[in-house]
Amino acid sequence: MNHTTLRLPARQTKPRRSGITMVVDGGVPLGTLRDIVSSAGEYLDFVKFGWGTAVVSGELAGKIDLLRAHDVGFYFGGTLFEKHVLQDRFDDFRALCHEWQCSHVEVSNGTIDMSNLEKAGYVRKLAHEFTVISEVGFKDADRSDLLSPRCWIEYAEDDLSAGASLVTLEARESGSSGICHADGQLRIGLVEEVVNELPVERLMFEAPTTSLQAHMVKRVGPDVNLGNVAPTAVLALETLRLGLRADTLTEFEEYEHQWVEGVE
Repeated sequence: MNHTTLRLPARQTKPRRSGITMVVDGGVPLGTLRDIVSSAGEYLDFVKFGWGTAVVSGELAGKIDLLRAHDVGFYFGGTLFEKHVLQDRFDDFRALCHEWQCSHVEVSNGTIDMSNLEKAGYVRKLAHEFTVISEVGFKDADRSDLLSPRCWIEYAEDDLSAGASLVTLEARESGSSGICHADGQLRIGLVEEVVNELPVERLMFEAPTTSLQAHMVKRVGPDVNLGNVAPTAVLALETLRLGLRADTLTEFEEYEHQWVEGVE
């Protein structure tokens, strides 16, 4: 953080327990990721190798070495977990995560036919060996729209009880499902019920667009956990958290100027 005399919200330094930013890597080149980590690694907590890209990427080893060197966590997308379960290869998935020494694993049921009780069972199995991030919500927008707020809450509670460290609320990398309608509009009533009923520090909201990010930062605060952020949007998101962008410019004037380093 550069020197400034502005009053800005306090932000935890890494490793953060809240205010997490997770980037989804849909196949960016290693050089691009290197540039992003070099310029914004201070504000980047996790990289998720989206869906099954880890299987086809020829640069996976280089990316993982890069992330480890900069204390950025990483994990494979939940869709890869689901593909293994679909083919009755769960043990192979677990072995794959051990092979790459994943810092975290994601467990989801966004596409395949799997009850939340069964999903929570996988969370419980993996929580003995990894830090687990579960996901609630479906990739299909119509299916997610039929999931009542009470179900979202109960499913998240089940996953947390089974040992999940964080529960991700689905929105896809396009912001067109899960906590969003197919047209990209946020399901505000759903989000309100979830925020009011669950510990927000244990939730990560997928928010790939600026409008979704701004809404969640204003609703929950600078330390909301946000995921599926575009690799090139890490610094832009940090400005939203700090009230340095028009969308949140007047939100945090009551916050004290408490940066630990880089600001006087």
